[in-house]
Amino acid sequence: MYKLTVFIPEEALEQVKSALFAAGAGTIGNYEACCWQVQGVGQFKPLAGSNPHIGAQDKLEKVPEWRVEMVVAQKNMAQVVEALKQAHPYETPAYDIIEVLDF
Repeated sequence: MYKLTVFIPEEALEQVKSALFAAGAGTIGNYEACCWQVQGVGQFKPLAGSNPHIGAQDKLEKVPEWRVEMVVAQKNMAQVVEALKQAHPYETPAYDIIEVLDF
């Protein structure tokens, strides 16, 4: 089992979560569509050659974003990451995946 953490702008929150759930993320035992989320502020500066969804090249941006965490079974990982990249509005979504150990 793995945990996916992704940062999503407010306007795309439900769309991205729905895509991830449909691809197989967020299932724990007899429960589905499970996640944890908290709002914060993301910061980035688009560089030359970028095509930013929000902001402009060479200008520092600070935007409200949601940090969303959900579990993903190894067998679903490739399709979940692909769904994330397709549904997320950012040119390069920020996400990480860590292994969850169960002892």
